Order: sequence, then structure tokens, then C-alpha cells
Amino acid sequence: MLPWNRLLRPLAALLLTATVAVVPAAAAHAADAPSSGWNDYSCKPSAAHPRPVVLVHGTFANSVDNWLALAPYLENRDYCVFSLDYGRLPGVPLVHGLGPIDKSAEQLKTFVDKVLAATGAAETDLVGHSQGGLMPRYYLKFLGGAAKVNALVGIAPDNHGTTLSGLTNLLPYFPGVGDFLTTNTPALADQVVGSAFLTKLNAGGDTVPGVRYTVLATRYDEVVTPYRSQFLSGDGVHNVLLQDLCPLDLSEHVAIGLFDRIAFHEVANALDPAHATATTCASALS
Repeated sequence: MLPWNRLLRPLAALLLTATVAVVPAAAAHAADAPSSGWNDYSCKPSAAHPRPVVLVHGTFANSVDNWLALAPYLENRDYCVFSLDYGRLPGVPLVHGLGPIDKSAEQLKTFVDKVLAATGAAETDLVGHSQGGLMPRYYLKFLGGAAKVNALVGIAPDNHGTTLSGLTNLLPYFPGVGDFLTTNTPALADQVVGSAFLTKLNAGGDTVPGVRYTVLATRYDEVVTPYRSQFLSGDGVHNVLLQDLCPLDLSEHVAIGLFDRIAFHEVANALDPAHATATTCASALS
């Protein structure tokens, strides 16, 4: 039998994600983050960076707190940056990404159209953390997103689902937990390995033509397991393991998306590959 600490570690990570989202949000969260510096609909993309960047938060997160570090990082590099809330459930404040993922993809479609209309750009780039790296693939594949998106950068995305370190294998023995997943938080059920959503999404290949895909993973991910299940296969795919770039990087699932500047440097490289520079441990200081 597995030790309880190993079984509880994935749940602790999920709770940490929720805590990181809720605590600052209680004081700072506002729709479309007008005070955060991004979501400025008067922003016009520069010649150097002609595509606006849309940030897509993860499960139990929101459009502000997931991006308190990465959004300013990209703004300081002259990008027009936007973020959305999606997957809201009635009666659940502050944390989102909980509704059915196909419906969340429809919300992303509407938001991208809004950003493109405001900025006058023909295409956008998407950067998502966790579910935020997975959900846009549905938009690209089934909702016409490939015509409006140049690149998708997934930070610790659960592209082929997760077992939460095997915990989901115990769900049949805990009906209450199973009911919670399928009834109250559809997005969690959609992300479990073998779900109907993932089966449909990955049938016929991981990618669609015309979009560049980058996946950033950490070997210490305790939520999306095994970590290599995050990687995509197909044309236009660049899979990156952070520890291949910096063996000292100990970020796990939450940290890689919230404040890992080595991951951020790779995001910048993926958004502007013509001017990419080598990512090393020193990139944490850039």
C-alpha cells in the first residue's frame, strides 16, 4: 500500500493552486484585471511583436492571480497582454476553470475574437498553464481557432490527462469523490486519463496544421503525472523539459506557471523564435 503522504501530495498541490488564487484575489481580483496593467484594449501590437498574447489560467485559478508574474514579464517585453476568466460555476467565487472544458473553449473563442477586434491583429498567441494549456487545443481543433492562432504555449498542460499520481485509480472506491468530479466540477473529470473529452480531443493526432506548439514541463510535476504525458507529438511541436535547460530548477506544477523565470524565458522564446536566446539557469535573473 502506498504511504498516505504520497497519496495526499497531489491533493496538496491542487489546494496550493487554489490557495495561491484565492488569497490575493480576495483583495485584488477584478473582472478583466483593469488595474493589473494588462487587458488594455487600447494596446496596439508593435511591429516587433505583432500578435497580442492571451493568457489562459488553470483549474482553480483566475485571470489575475495566475498571471501576476508572467503578464508583467511579457508587458515589459512590449507585448499586448490579455487574460480571461472561463469555466465559472454558479456559487463558486474567485476560482474558475471548473466547468466543462468544451464549453470553456467556446468562451476562449469569444474572448480571442474580442481581442483581435480591439487590437486589429489578424492572429493571437496563446499561453496557458495546466488546463489552460490543454483547453485551447479544443478551440484550435473544433472551433476554428487554428485560423486565428499562431502559437500555443502550454506550461505544465495535461494534454493526455492525469492520474494525479494514481489517486484517480481509487475513485471507484470513493463514490463521494467521484460524484464531486463528475457533478460539481466537470473540468476535473474531463482531465482524467481516458475521459470522453480527452478521447475526442486526441483522436486523429495531437495537433492541427498551421499552429506552432510548445510544451514546457518539469520532472517534479506532482499533478500531471507522468510528466511526459504533457508532451505533444506532430508537426510544429517543441517539447521542453526545464531540467534539461537548468538541472537546478526544482519547480513543480504550481511554481512553473506562477513564478518560474526559466519557464518564462522559454515562453518568450516560443513567442518570438526568430530572436530566441539560450535558456540556462542564468535566465532566472533576466
